[in-house]
Amino acid sequence: MMKKAMILSGAGLSAESGIRTFRDNDGLWEEYDVMKVCSVQGWEEDRKLVTQFYNDRRKDLADKKPNPAHFALARLEKRFPGQIWNLTQNVDDLLERAGCENVIHLHGTLRDLRCEACGHVWDIGFRAQREDESCPSCGGRNVRHNVVMFGEPAPAYRFIQKAIDESDLFVAIGTSGQVIDIVSIATEFANSILVNPNREMYVTMFGSHERYIDEYFETYIRKKAGEAAAELEERIARFLK
Repeated sequence: MMKKAMILSGAGLSAESGIRTFRDNDGLWEEYDVMKVCSVQGWEEDRKLVTQFYNDRRKDLADKKPNPAHFALARLEKRFPGQIWNLTQNVDDLLERAGCENVIHLHGTLRDLRCEACGHVWDIGFRAQREDESCPSCGGRNVRHNVVMFGEPAPAYRFIQKAIDESDLFVAIGTSGQVIDIVSIATEFANSILVNPNREMYVTMFGSHERYIDEYFETYIRKKAGEAAAELEERIARFLK
């Protein structure tokens, strides 16, 4: 039976490409109140503000380029067809631009809009959502960004358990584990790799466990995603052969 790898990436995968994160210094946290622009409550209170926020993120994405880590994951997908679960928390399209064809976006996609009436999703590229934007499927005007907000379900999360059940290796890249608990996933695997330049404490809703996240992984590569790309690609390839 073919071995499979479950790869879960976070903001750290795209940070070296110039995609601003919320948590880093000079990040979006300092410029925006996340609950006003990334929550259901914020959306209900000020749709114009939230729409402008995502218009700005979409525009900012236009000139960004994939980094070595994106290309490494694309090469692995082509080299080991059917053996890679590529799940990302990122809403950018840099994995696709690097050549990945089977990406599961757990939190939605920045380039797409979604109709709240019929559920149709369509790509608008990097342009702004117009005030009179209508759904190309049903013609409705209840149109929004296709990014999951705090306070609403994330339908693609259904793939996480399926990936865990089918995989033999777990790889976490550039994620702090604060949104998706990567420690609980890592404990399901005998083989696991963490890529993160900073050692971070394992924190849950019940508080800190007084252990670093990397202590729960078999292998820890303490580098940025792009810097770790060659080593990571080699380790995953060696495992999947």
